Amino acid sequence: MSLADGMELKELKDSSGTKIRKYLMIDAYDTWWSMGISFLCRVVDMMHMGYVDEVIFGKEVVVRVPKLVLEWIDIHNERDHDQQG
Repeated sequence: MSLADGMELKELKDSSGTKIRKYLMIDAYDTWWSMGISFLCRVVDMMHMGYVDEVIFGKEVVVRVPKLVLEWIDIHNERDHDQQG
């Protein structure tokens, strides 16, 4: 995900009211922690600007993604219920 992607998704939400959740999953310890501190700063900036909803690092994916799937199912069921009336 780039900053431009986040800006486009924010524009979609602003123009249509559609909320799209944006997740960034980061791996590669050496890239992010040894060589990529400037990239980490960009990620924090994107979160503060609302372009990313959540950043998931490394092995946290194994625990967090199943919980996110349950949240997505709840959101889907709520939307389905609202559409039915």
